[in-house]
Formats: sequence, structure tokens, C-alpha cells
Amino acid sequence: MRVKFHQSLDDLKEKLLVMAGMAEQAIQRSIEAYRTRDLTICELVFRAEPSINRLEREIDQMALDLLAMEQPMAIDLRFILSVIRINADLERVGDQAVNIAVRVREMGAFANTDLPVDIPKLASLSSAMVRKSLQAFIEGDAEMAESVLQMDDQVDEMNDAAFYALSSLIKEKPELTPQSLNALIIARNLERVGDHATNIAEDVIFWVRGADVRHNASAV
Repeated sequence: MRVKFHQSLDDLKEKLLVMAGMAEQAIQRSIEAYRTRDLTICELVFRAEPSINRLEREIDQMALDLLAMEQPMAIDLRFILSVIRINADLERVGDQAVNIAVRVREMGAFANTDLPVDIPKLASLSSAMVRKSLQAFIEGDAEMAESVLQMDDQVDEMNDAAFYALSSLIKEKPELTPQSLNALIIARNLERVGDHATNIAEDVIFWVRGADVRHNASAV
């Protein structure tokens, strides 16, 4: 029975990694749509959302079944709980991708204008946080997860810089308000992606060490 249980844990992990791949692809597509202003890519993001939502429900059900049918030891219990929380964050990463695609579609109604914000750079950093947090999950590496937490400040700083630059642009050139506001919201969406990556990293630390490091608690 224990062999079957651990096989079920492996299956749960594999399914979560499929979910992770779908969420990462959604973000990559939404940013490519922003970069190229290709609205057909936005449609790919929209069409993928139901599959992400469905997989979230399947993963949650698998995890709940394991909790109901087994009596997992501490580290296995923490793993299952972490999967449930990581699953929710990945679904929200997919939501952020949809939000970005919506804004890109709205920007398509206006002339393509150079804005004082490097959205692809912010996207690259927040996406790197997601990838690194998931790598930490794959390897069960709490130290790698801790390094993700240290990256969050940089994402926050870039989002703040985007806010000030675009706010100033709106004052100087009110005719660029629609494009600027949409870019502001996209930057905020990417900052939220970084937050979800931070949550995933914290869950990895909880799983591996049994330490709750949320809300700036000590990672010991």
C-alpha cells in the first residue's frame, strides 16, 4: 500500500508540473502578444484558460483523495498541502496571463507607441522567478526556493518604476492615457506573477523544512 501511495504522490507531482507548463506558456504567449501586438496570440491565451481551470480542479481532487484515503506521514502531508497551494498559485498565474491578453487586445485599438517601461524585461524576471520556484519544487531544494524570495524585491522595484514613469507620461501627454493605463495594469499583473512565484517558493520551504516563512518569517 505504501508503494502505491508513493506512486500516487509521483503522479500528483507530474500532473502539477503539467499545470506549471501550461501556466508558463500562457504568460509567455501574453507577453509575446504585447511585444508583437499580435491579437491572434491573445486568442490562444483565452482558449487555454478552461484547460488550466479544469486541471486545477483535477489536481485538487487527487490531493484531497490522497488525504482522505491515506494517513500520510509529516513530510508527505506537507507535500500534499503544498501541492494544493502551489496548484492555486499556478492557476492564478494563468489568470494574470489572461488579464495581460485582455489589455493587449485593448491596446490594439490605438496606435503602437513607445512607452517608458520595459514590459518584456519585467516579464522575463517574473517568469524566471516562476521557473526557479518550480525547479526548487522538482528538486526539493529549499535553498533554491530561498533565492526566489530574494528576487521579489527587484520585480517590485521595476513595477514601481513603471508606475511613476507611466503616471508622468499621462500628465505630460494625456492623449497616451489609454496605452499608458493598459501598460500600467500589465506591469501590475507581472508583479503579481512574481508574488505567486514567491508563494510557490515559500511552499517548497514549508514542504522540505516544515517551516512557515510567509509574512517575512525566518526561513529556518
